[in-house]
Amino acid sequence: MQERFEYLAVEAAREGGKPLVDSRVEVSRAIDGVKNCAELLRNEVGREIPMGINAASEHRLAFTHREPIGVVVAVSAFNHPLNLIVHQVGPAIAAGCPVIVKPAEDTPLSCMRFVSILREAGLPEAWCQACVVDDHAIAEQLVTDTRVGFFSFIGSAKVGWMLRSKLAPGARCALEHGGSAPVILAADADLEENLPMIAKAGFYHAGQVCVSVQRVYAPASMAEEIAQRLAEIGNDMLVDDPVLEETDIGPLIRPREVSRVDEWVRQAVTDGAELLSGGKPVSETCYPATVLLNPPDTTTISCNEVFGPVICVYAYDDMDEAIMRANSLPYAFQAAIYTRDIDTALHAYRHLNASAVMVNDHTAFRVDWMPFAGLKESGHGVGGIRYTYEDMTIEKMVVIRSQKL
Repeated sequence: MQERFEYLAVEAAREGGKPLVDSRVEVSRAIDGVKNCAELLRNEVGREIPMGINAASEHRLAFTHREPIGVVVAVSAFNHPLNLIVHQVGPAIAAGCPVIVKPAEDTPLSCMRFVSILREAGLPEAWCQACVVDDHAIAEQLVTDTRVGFFSFIGSAKVGWMLRSKLAPGARCALEHGGSAPVILAADADLEENLPMIAKAGFYHAGQVCVSVQRVYAPASMAEEIAQRLAEIGNDMLVDDPVLEETDIGPLIRPREVSRVDEWVRQAVTDGAELLSGGKPVSETCYPATVLLNPPDTTTISCNEVFGPVICVYAYDDMDEAIMRANSLPYAFQAAIYTRDIDTALHAYRHLNASAVMVNDHTAFRVDWMPFAGLKESGHGVGGIRYTYEDMTIEKMVVIRSQKL
């Protein structure tokens, strides 16, 4: 992978539309993810269960080791066409599980490339198989087969929860869906330092990231200024061919997604939002960085994951109101608070509905060895390479009785 670094980056950019500069970051993460998977073989071990501590446990020794759970079926998403595959396939191979992976129909090439590299490295061909199907009935049959031990899904909540309901009895699963990531700016937040990273996290990969910044809550006295500054940053981002070095924002995955995002933006404006930047398709496949000020909480874009390059800024009067509004949706993934006051940060951490709260950092922050989990409708189980590996193994115990113990 390292030797083919640039090839993998260009291939990912071409098929998924993520700008080349960001696709290179993805390839770096994918390579590090493979290393993380290899390290599991040395570091993820069983444990000794205490015995000999009462009459019932006398003359016994007990310990566990990890065994593969069985066949893994992984269904992946388009937005990180290489790194997501590494997250789903790598831990399965480390655990000793045969794996069948179905990449997104729009971005199968990076997956196929990774599988071919695994085979070149010595993995038996049958141990990891990739398939692309356009028949949903066949895909459902694959997922729900009684031989499946673990189902890994990254994609839409509607499909993920439906498939989970049809799993064979005993099959485990992990679901990773989207959210509508909230960011709260306190009155003492360092705007000069933080607004550029907030904009990057909202517009990165045209907003097609499950923890992209979408909702920004700002003090009423500062909300308009913050929205204007985010709009200015967005206006400076180049929307163009993703394989060009200077491109900041590439295309959305399909033309119909451009139409959908535009429809949601226009509806928000009709409902009373102020459009500060963007708001009109650049082409059939591209949408510009867009900032809306104070869209109603009831408009579509305020209630759902936009999965496009749109940031909504909402004015609030006090911190508890901001937290309540941030928690108002049936999604919970990662959230953020920007403040210089430790008490404010801890108050937000304690009360925000999220699996992770970033303090003075954006919601799209992630390293691949940390837990990564959607709550409520945003997912089921815990992602992250180590945690996925644990899910794909069974901690099996042996108890030995001997009078010599």
